[in-house]
This record gives sequence, structure tokens and C-alpha cells, in this order.
Amino acid sequence: MIGALRRLLLVALALAFALPATASVVVTREFDSPALKRKWSYAVYLPDGYETSTLSYPVLYLLHGHNGGLYDWSNAGHIQSTTDALIAHGEIPPAIIVMPDAGSTWYVDRKEQMETAVIQDLLGDVQRTFRVIDARNGRLVAGLSMGGYGALRFVLKYPEKFAAAGLLSPAVYDPEPPQASGARKAGVFGAGTSGAGEFDAQVWKELNYPALWDAFLAKKIAVPMYINSGDDDDYFIEAEATRLYSLLRKNGQPAELRIVDGAHRWPVWESTIGDAMRYVFRYAARPALPTMDAKARKSR
Repeated sequence: MIGALRRLLLVALALAFALPATASVVVTREFDSPALKRKWSYAVYLPDGYETSTLSYPVLYLLHGHNGGLYDWSNAGHIQSTTDALIAHGEIPPAIIVMPDAGSTWYVDRKEQMETAVIQDLLGDVQRTFRVIDARNGRLVAGLSMGGYGALRFVLKYPEKFAAAGLLSPAVYDPEPPQASGARKAGVFGAGTSGAGEFDAQVWKELNYPALWDAFLAKKIAVPMYINSGDDDDYFIEAEATRLYSLLRKNGQPAELRIVDGAHRWPVWESTIGDAMRYVFRYAARPALPTMDAKARKSR
């Protein structure tokens, strides 16, 4: 009898250790975007305990690269398991991650009104739909390649909205992209309001980060930035990352730089997104009970 009970206990323990340590989920949300004039989708990582909790959580807006999609970070970047482990080890707080579908828009208002869609429509829909902290210190942004370009643009243009940024192999070429870059073929940086047609270096210059620099500094809002690149990046982004980091440092802006082994490929981004998240979440609020104002908005 004792032997049978012992065997049952051992089986129960084995099953307990075999079960996942967390029960996070990645769900998909679709809504009507006024800026895009169509339905728009994004993927959302919800941490373990979200459904049974009443807390509001910090949110990371995580942007994909050129011609990517809303599931890139989940499928190729394994963001769910990485985030689960970071939370389980206490390296970041429980958080929500939002991954919008942006195609090859480069997150600017050209091919589509994607910048407006992110800043007005997406942030608003997330706030209404999920329990996120409605404050600057509850909002972070990061992205890879084209997504790094978009993340940098958003924090320089709207520093009052984001507490920190992670730029992984950011495609922030100055003065212009290399010939092989997707920026030259995206139908975004051509002449005309939509950006279609042949690449125009002047349009790129008008939309790239140096054009936002003076206005950003004038606001006197520090946005800590994590910047990295592979040392064998196909587009020599290690040099662009170093240049941007030096510019931030010279102007008293908090920043970290990592040059790691690798090319412009998913092994670099998958292996470094955890490091980037550890950095940006230093500046994020912890999950908390919603304020009375937030509760009132949710009930409307």
C-alpha cells in the first residue's frame, strides 16, 4: 500500500514538473483603423495570470521588419518563451506585448498612414481593450531592422509617449540606405505623397531620424535606448548603430550599445531580444491596480 502511494506521488510530481511553468497566451485582435481605412490586426502576448487578475500591466509595442507580419516575433523570434522566462526569473515584470502587422510601410505615413495608425489607432485600441497602464512609464517600444527604424522615429517624434526603446539592427542609414536595402524597393520613399515609384534620397533624408533630432532635443525628454547589431550585418548596420549611440551619448541621452556575433538574421534578434527587454523594462512601471480614471474609461 505504501509502495503504491509512493509510486502515485512520484507520478504526480513528474507530471507537475512536466507541466509548463506559465500559462501565457498569444492572441490576435482585429479592429477598424480610421487611419488605414480598413480592418487591422495585431498579435498580443498576455502574461500568466492576466485573465484572473485585476491589475493593469506595462505594454511593449514590438515592431517587425521589412515585409514581415504580426506573427514574426512569435514564430521566428520565440518571444513568448523568452518573455515567460524573463518574468519567471524576475528579470522583467509581467507585461503585455503588442505586435502590429505593418507590412513594408516603414511605419511612416506614405504607402499607408501607418505612423498615424500606430500612434492614434493602435495605442487607443490597446488601451480600450486590454488592461494596460495609461501613462508614459507604462509604454515601451522596440523593433528589428525596419521596426528599429520605426521605433526610433516614434520615440524621437513622440518622446512623451514612450519610456524607453529597443533598437535591434535598426535600419537607420545615414545619409541613405545601401543598394540592397528593402527601403529602396518598398514603394515608400519615392516622390509623391504615397511614396510609390523610384527611391528618392531626398525623401529618405526628410523622413530619417536626423530630421527629427533637433525637435527631439528641444523637448528635453530623455528616452533611454538599447541599440544593437550583428558584427557581420548584411547592411553594415553595426556602423549605423555605433554612430547613433555616439550621437545619443554626446547629447546626454541614456543609451546602451551591443555589437554581437552575427548577420542581419533572426539568430541575432532572437538571442538579443531578452537583453533588450531587460534594459527597457528598467524604466517601466510595475503592474498595478487601475486608477479610478482608468476604470471610468473602461466602463464607457
